[in-house]
Amino acid sequence: MKLQDKVVLVTGGASGLGLNSCRQLAKQGAKIAAFDLNEEAGNALADELGNQGLFLKVDITSSDAVEAAVAQVIEHYGTIDVVVNCAGIAPGGKVVGRNGPLALEKFAQVININLIGTFNVLRVAAAQMATNEADGNGERGVIINVASVAAFDGQMGQAAYSASKGGVVGMTLPLARDLASLGVRVMTIAPGIFDTPMMQAMDDKVRDPLIQMVQHPKRFGDLDEFAGLVQHIIENSYLNGETIRLDGGIRMEPR
Repeated sequence: MKLQDKVVLVTGGASGLGLNSCRQLAKQGAKIAAFDLNEEAGNALADELGNQGLFLKVDITSSDAVEAAVAQVIEHYGTIDVVVNCAGIAPGGKVVGRNGPLALEKFAQVININLIGTFNVLRVAAAQMATNEADGNGERGVIINVASVAAFDGQMGQAAYSASKGGVVGMTLPLARDLASLGVRVMTIAPGIFDTPMMQAMDDKVRDPLIQMVQHPKRFGDLDEFAGLVQHIIENSYLNGETIRLDGGIRMEPR
């Protein structure tokens, strides 16, 4: 799929991997619809992108909110061609900690945002993609979900996070199979540790051991490397139903 004039919906689009993806895809001529809860950052992005940018404050766990927001995107741009699901949270918490068992509400919150929220957005967007005119490859849309290497080798305190991202990985192939007849591809990226503003603010005592877990190159991932993979997946029509680890060969140690 060529990105020129395509409409790309990015959740978590106001910060980190989502923000950089919005900027990268806009450079390729795409029109961006960013969903996020951070109004200040989201509006700043929309101002930055001008006619290519739309920001909507959306709670991705709400079916009503997502359906209304998707309707606004359609009203503004006329269609949705691509979804990039970057929104998520990563709180830690051992199953049994100093204050007893992990609160069930905390576990459920992570699953609700990272897994159910991801599915909520893609299901509504996919229904819209099904109405798009197919291109020369019979393609009507592309969905890219974001998991994590924690789906495969989660650390201590990451049971909820790993479960949520493992769910994203696990539904990748079934989603691709469900949507194949509609001409919609589904891929997942499982990033390692990227040099986001949050990671940049951490002390070297935290950063250095994480870098040592990376095989090569010995550094955190660059945001442009993630955005570049998002672009490639969109443009390469033979990528479908798979999860790609983007992690420098990292294998997370228990802690």
